[in-house]
Amino acid sequence: MKLSRTEIVTCFGCFILLVLILMAPDVMASEGTGGSLPYETWLTSLRNSVTGPVAFTLSFVGIVVAGGVLIFGGELNAFFRTLIFIVLVMGLLVGAENLMTTFFGRGAEIAAVPNVANYWRIA
Repeated sequence: MKLSRTEIVTCFGCFILLVLILMAPDVMASEGTGGSLPYETWLTSLRNSVTGPVAFTLSFVGIVVAGGVLIFGGELNAFFRTLIFIVLVMGLLVGAENLMTTFFGRGAEIAAVPNVANYWRIA
């Protein structure tokens, strides 16, 4: 069976991709501390304030209020309806980010390897 040039290139590309995936270092998915850029401190504080429990509560309240206004608000002009949709989307984004952080954690959690010699002492 003779393979065409396209099939050979495709197989070779898949092989290279598989090799790159398997040889990736363990720290590829870790959360680094980054450099010391001047804007990182306020970005970190903004991330902490947007992902905290107060932000989660406010996002939940925003979703409930915005949903209530859209359901029971009656006739709203386009500008007010757009503002309500913006509040609803921001509440969903903050709430979803908090839920994903709660369920899956933030970044990679690399545990230390225990010392195997302490478990298998040969006397």
